[in-house]
This record gives sequence, C-alpha cells and structure tokens, in this order.
Amino acid sequence: MPAKGIILAGGHGTRLFPLTAVTSKQLLPVYDKPMIYYPLANLMSAGIREILIITSPDTRNQFEALLGNGSQWGIQISFCTQERPEGIPQAFLLAEKFLSGSKSVLMLGDNVLVGSGLGRKLSLIANDPGCHIFAYEVEDPTKYGNIRFRKDGSVKDVVEKPKKPVSRFAVPGLYFFDETAPDQAKVLKKSKRGEFEVTDLINSYAKNHYLKVSQLSRGTVWIDTGNARDLALAAEYIRVLQQRQGTYIACLEEIALRAGWINEIKIHRFHLEINSEYANYVRKLRTADVIREVETF
Repeated sequence: MPAKGIILAGGHGTRLFPLTAVTSKQLLPVYDKPMIYYPLANLMSAGIREILIITSPDTRNQFEALLGNGSQWGIQISFCTQERPEGIPQAFLLAEKFLSGSKSVLMLGDNVLVGSGLGRKLSLIANDPGCHIFAYEVEDPTKYGNIRFRKDGSVKDVVEKPKKPVSRFAVPGLYFFDETAPDQAKVLKKSKRGEFEVTDLINSYAKNHYLKVSQLSRGTVWIDTGNARDLALAAEYIRVLQQRQGTYIACLEEIALRAGWINEIKIHRFHLEINSEYANYVRKLRTADVIREVETF
C-alpha cells in the first residue's frame, strides 16, 4: 500500500501576529506562493498522491477554496480540523481513518525545504519500515528537536528543545512513519508543555531500533517560517533562486506534469485567464521541458 501524506496546518500562529489575526500562517505568502504550496510540493515530489491537510476550524474553508480536492494536480486532497492544537502526534489520531493502515509522510505546514535531488531521495524512503527522520546542522539546536548520538556515531534519541545542545543537528518538520504510528501516538503522555511531543513518538521507535536518520546535504535549505524574520528570509531565498535559475520552486503543475499525473492541455486551460508571473510560467510548460534532471520544488 503506497504511503499517504499529512500536512499539519492548524494552530494559531501567534508568533506571527498580527499577520495571522484573520488567516492561517500556512496561507501567508512565501514570495509568490502560499506557504502551503511548499510542503505540498515536497510530498508530491516524493510520489505521494493522497494527502490530508489538518487545519484549524476557522480556516478550513480558506484552504478548501485555495486547493480544492487536488484534481487539478492529479492528486487527492482531503481535509480535517484540529479543534485544539495539542502537539504534532495528534495529527495521527486525527488522520487514523484517512491512513487506514498505510505508512505516512508527515510534514509541518510552515516548513520550507528545498534542495536539488531532494524529491528523488524522499521517494526512495517513503515506504521504508519504522520511522525515518532527517538531521540538519543548525547554529542553535536548542530551538528544535535535537539529535543525540552515541559514541559510536549511532543515534540514541531526540531531545526536545534542550537548554544545552546535545549535538549540532536538529530535526526538520518532515517525518516518515510506518503504519503503527497512530497506535503508538495513542499511548503518549503530554509533556510539561501540555502537548504530545513528536520527539516522544520518534523515541518510541528508537527504543525498538526502528529509527533511521539521514543527514540532509549542505545544498539543502530548511527554513522554519514560524516567525516574521524567517518568513522574510524564506521569501527572499525563493525570489533569488527563481530569478537566478529561471525556474520556479514549488510549482505544483510542473511537478504533476513531470510525474505524468496531468497533461499540458489541462494546465494551460486551468491558467488561461489568469495574469500573473506564476500563471505565465505554467502556460509555458511543455512535457519536453520538465523531463529535465532539475528539482523545482
């Protein structure tokens, strides 16, 4: 059974107030596209075609209006609401019926992850057993889940926002879990922060030797856009990259066309009356152009 995707796009986004006073942070622009396009692009590039988006109750209609059912990209998008945000593992409780015993790829909706070859790498591990996470070297690991290594270099566990770093490596908001994730999430206890911690779920796999960690290359950029400074940083990075290369990052139509999920006629018809730089780029897409060994998510 193919893995399914989950994007966690709930929460209140209070660190971005007042930008998030009337909308979800995952609907804010990262340069020329809504933030939600970037995790969608990662999942699609990994070959994931069934995706559940978890939203807050008051923003679900906005997401549905933006994305529809995903058919314009040859995928299936469904939605559910998170009445009260209680931590990342809660996503598996909400998605249990959607997953229906399949493996899953969970991505946080406010994470921008871009890198050459990343889509191919993700597609190769989407159906791995156990839990698979990534290690990314950062300046201040105390802000994230911090990976602790044994003396032999193997991974011992992940520590949630330690006061003192246990290594230089943080865990980006992209996680691969096997079909047992909902059951394991059910037995977790809330931390002192009053939330179910994803590090506890990851460590439950580590204890049973079902955790695998891959290091993301230095050419891969990961930005958690949870605050205004990093949101601006992500937008500027995307702007510079697109301008220099002449290709678009997180162009969902291009990813779908390359995968063979849609054809040229469909995307050109869909964008026929739209006048924007993104739409102009889409209208120029041809099958021969997108079968290049270039990652554009």
